Amino acid sequence: MSLSKSSARDLALGLVNSPRFTNFILSVILFNAAILGMQTAKETLANWQDVLFVLDKACLAIFVVELLIRLYAWRGRFFKDAWSIFDLTVVVIALVPASGPLAVLRALRVLRVLRVLTIVPSMRRVVSALLGALPGLGAISMLLLLIYYVFAVIATDIFGEQFPQWFGSIGLSLYTLFQVMTLESWSMGISRPVMEEFPYAWLFFVPFILVATFTVLNLFIAIIVNAMQTFTEQDHAAERQAEVDEADRREVQLQSQLTAIRQELQELKQVITQQSK
Repeated sequence: MSLSKSSARDLALGLVNSPRFTNFILSVILFNAAILGMQTAKETLANWQDVLFVLDKACLAIFVVELLIRLYAWRGRFFKDAWSIFDLTVVVIALVPASGPLAVLRALRVLRVLRVLTIVPSMRRVVSALLGALPGLGAISMLLLLIYYVFAVIATDIFGEQFPQWFGSIGLSLYTLFQVMTLESWSMGISRPVMEEFPYAWLFFVPFILVATFTVLNLFIAIIVNAMQTFTEQDHAAERQAEVDEADRREVQLQSQLTAIRQELQELKQVITQQSK
């Protein structure tokens, strides 16, 4: 019985780690994403509602079976993997009846599309790098918030009386400065009208754009790129270590085989020696 259970688990592990199985699940995820998108079109939903409903449930059933196989194959290791927990959460949300107060969960079915992140290794590395960059991004965000607050106070004091729709309060000034930072109609829409009343207002807007847009935002990009490079180097190091471990394992296996052969030759030599006597 133990042998049969062990062989069944080995079969499940082989299936889960199989590239064909992974590609099949990825295809189902993308197919399910197309179905969810088609269900938002009223004309398509009116003509194909029953078919789309059945196909969506079929995809969900495949996801449930996949998770059960992974749970059986990995056992406790399943809950130590954050990506596996994410997959489990998404599928559980899809299984909850979306009716009454839980009707909002119906819209969360689209989260199943995010399971692509757990299937594609390159996308998984990008998300891991973004999560790893959060501490650095937090520090830059605090710096940006401080810059925003200083410039918002200045703008409210100087421009608030003449342009209350943009700088009438700290909140309005913060939102206007955010628009300026994104460079969305900042010159013709905000800066030039303000400069008609305050000719030297460019001394306020240009330094703000240089600091907030070109300096701080580039720091965001630098931190993310650095985090991605670090994760890539760690992945490559892990792959090289895995290759070294595999080579060491094969060497140990080969040495054990050679030792066994030597022992057999020694025993055969002793038998021949005894027979010759």
